[in-house]
Amino acid sequence: AWKGKLLEDLYHATLAKLAGGDQAMANIAAKQAEARIKLALYGLPNSAPDALWQQLDGRYFVRYDVRDIAWQARMLWRRTHSTQAVVQARLSPVGEGIQVLVYTPDRPDLFARICGFFARIQYTILEAKIHTTQHGYALDSFQVMDLANRGIHYRDFLSYVEHELARDLDPAQPMQAAPRGRLSRHQRHHPYPTTVRLEVDAQGHGHMLSIICADRGGLLFAVAEVLMRHDVSVYAAKIDTLGERVEDTFLIRGEGLLTPANQQALEADILSVLK
Repeated sequence: AWKGKLLEDLYHATLAKLAGGDQAMANIAAKQAEARIKLALYGLPNSAPDALWQQLDGRYFVRYDVRDIAWQARMLWRRTHSTQAVVQARLSPVGEGIQVLVYTPDRPDLFARICGFFARIQYTILEAKIHTTQHGYALDSFQVMDLANRGIHYRDFLSYVEHELARDLDPAQPMQAAPRGRLSRHQRHHPYPTTVRLEVDAQGHGHMLSIICADRGGLLFAVAEVLMRHDVSVYAAKIDTLGERVEDTFLIRGEGLLTPANQQALEADILSVLK
């Protein structure tokens, strides 16, 4: 189901890009109107999402469907300027695993902490949408699953994720290491080619980092650690896990990208942790 959702998201994002400015704005307005209707069903006033939405650009509304937009607005109502990390989890609306929302003031180690948490509890990140608001908050959504098939009841696990991940995101807590997973037997005998590509974003917003490689536990945490070590922050990301292969794209910025030598060093370090 989640693979179908990825393809559906890509389809709608492509349509929005091709539609042009006026049509794109009309599509966003339609999504917002439908989301307000959903929020009203929970007794929220029509103005409930305004404080949050004022901090979001059009890209956010293109990337998310109405169901997610409404859920996130409901979870973050009256918490737009919260100084504490907000972590909310629910059963995935696409039918597998859980969906986790993280909303907190952005900082360089945030992505690494989140990836490390899921690696430690042996959950695989199937999809991640990373967004930075106009007032400097991270609004991140993760689709995660227990691919080890340990028989965990997802519904009982939601409160654990909310409590423990919020605790891990406390800046006063030291960042914990995550275990490094091994390649499967199939991956060892039929390895996927590893590709790392770094290029200037066509829109001038930073650099695009693209990674294609075999998946294994702790992979995203290893990449996030390298980015943090190079003083590079993730401003947006599309994380796709397709079977035993990952195809990840990051919009990144930071001091570690200022010179060609910096960029080459970053690429080399990422390649080294992917092998």
